[in-house]
Amino acid sequence: MAIPLRGDFDATSVGIAARGAKNAGQARRLLALAAIYDGSSRTEAATIGGVTLQIVRDWVLKFNAQGPTGLIDRKPPGQPARLNAERRAALASMIESGPIPGGSWGGAVAADRPVPMALGHIPGAGGPANAEPRTSYHGLSQAVGPSAPSRAGRRRDRAF
Repeated sequence: MAIPLRGDFDATSVGIAARGAKNAGQARRLLALAAIYDGSSRTEAATIGGVTLQIVRDWVLKFNAQGPTGLIDRKPPGQPARLNAERRAALASMIESGPIPGGSWGGAVAADRPVPMALGHIPGAGGPANAEPRTSYHGLSQAVGPSAPSRAGRRRDRAF
């Protein structure tokens, strides 16, 4: 059984709302619902909207709950911030206080933070202080210059 649409709207009022909509997606959804108010089947409304019957059902539920504004595209909330306002203020004061003697920003931030965090993208916090410089994709050291290419673990002379 199909979910009935709200009784306080009709095809004319939904069509007027579609014409006044600033969001193209909202206008398309409202026109599909106006077709349902006019007596078209949900399948025909899905064809008008370019979607499946399940999505038309979702539109009907949103429209019934919130009216025409429920059909506006909204940005998803995304991942919550990892730092609250207090920790952001502490981090800002650490940065404004200047360089850390004999250390790095990454190490200081990681040591002061009770929440575990990945330190690979923070300079100076990802490894030991005496680590060798990274090498680029082609095997050349970024700090020292060219190094001998390594053939360990490679067998290109074998046919499979």
